[in-house]
Amino acid sequence: MAYSSRQGSIMKIGIIGAGNIGGNLTRRLTALGHEVSVANSRGPHTLTALAEETGATAVAASEAARGAEVVVVTVPLKNVPDLPAGLFDGAADGFVVIDTGNYYPRERDGRIDAIEDEGLTESRWTERQIGHPVVKAFNGTYAQDILERPRPAGDPERLALPLAGDDAAAKEKVRLLVDELGFDSVDAGGIDDSWRQQPDTPVYGLREGVDAVTKALAEASPERPEGFRG
Repeated sequence: MAYSSRQGSIMKIGIIGAGNIGGNLTRRLTALGHEVSVANSRGPHTLTALAEETGATAVAASEAARGAEVVVVTVPLKNVPDLPAGLFDGAADGFVVIDTGNYYPRERDGRIDAIEDEGLTESRWTERQIGHPVVKAFNGTYAQDILERPRPAGDPERLALPLAGDDAAAKEKVRLLVDELGFDSVDAGGIDDSWRQQPDTPVYGLREGVDAVTKALAEASPERPEGFRG
């Protein structure tokens, strides 16, 4: 890894979803010393290799949030309604949920009427499904960059990631975690503004610093692209 730093306090973090983003966040966050529980839809026995590699604890999805200060939900959008009831039972007081999700109606998720007909942002829809506010982050990040592109603060090659959320304290907690992971962040507004970082917007997949990310967010159009309609 290009960069590793321990700056904040050690946290208990739950990661629900062990795909590319979830797996690489597990790798980085454990390397930074955090206590990580990781879950997927198939059960902890399928996560043995990741747990052995990282030192994370493989758990059932219903257990991932127990004691967690931060919970990362990184599952396909179509699977969000299938997450177990009581998903956040036993989470730490004031816990924060990070949503990395994107809506791909044609390739994966099928049509979600509330997003297309009611105009909900993807993360507002997710909030309604899981019953808890979220901070949208990492949704437009290349998974491999989480491992390969961290840089110390002030490095001219340090990338910036957009964050959206309605709770300032939650966003600040996520910002500090993103900083610890080796990235800058740009406040993209509230969850109703998070369309600015959805798929096919200028900032989606952008590998640039704060100024370019800020400019890309400002240039986004609220109209959903034709290719991302069901």
